[in-house]
Amino acid sequence: MSKGEQTRRRIVERAAGVFNTHGYAGTSMGELTRATGLEKGGIYNHFPSKEALATAAFDYAVELIGRQFAEAMAAEERAAGKLLAVVQVFEAHVRAPRLPGGCPVLNTAVETDDSDSPLRERARAAMTDWHRMIGRAVKDGMARGELRADISPREVATVMIAALEGGLMLSKLYDDPTYLERVRAHLCAYVASLEENDAKV
Repeated sequence: MSKGEQTRRRIVERAAGVFNTHGYAGTSMGELTRATGLEKGGIYNHFPSKEALATAAFDYAVELIGRQFAEAMAAEERAAGKLLAVVQVFEAHVRAPRLPGGCPVLNTAVETDDSDSPLRERARAAMTDWHRMIGRAVKDGMARGELRADISPREVATVMIAALEGGLMLSKLYDDPTYLERVRAHLCAYVASLEENDAKV
């Protein structure tokens, strides 16, 4: 990696937490210069605009969470374990966040809900990928006889993501992990209800 690429990567990594905490509109160039340790011109040497930097920072944040999902799910053999691994990653964003500000997809989706911006499109694409990730785990579990044949992978994905994002939002809003803990308990029971009786261990 060249020096320029290293600098660009460092800018993205440091800006990601700022954007995720304050939002695109609420983040000033002054905050970005303080976070990155570069002057405004130094940032613009690597990014043509604030929006370009925000987009790169969002991509980095989603990539970070994506790796967490992949690692957590790969450590589980059974479908139910993979689904609960997704819950554990969301819990980690409350207890030991690797990126300040909560879920970047939720934050960006809320901030851009009335716009037609590249950030909104990226948030939608990331959420679609998460639906597919969960849906794929459900389909594989159904194919192996671990999960019931009468369930809908899309429905499972929607219920899980909606519950987790809502629980994460409430925990952040009230600065209280209890809300996500309640969601976790509910989803543990929900995932157990998806299993075939003879597949439970």
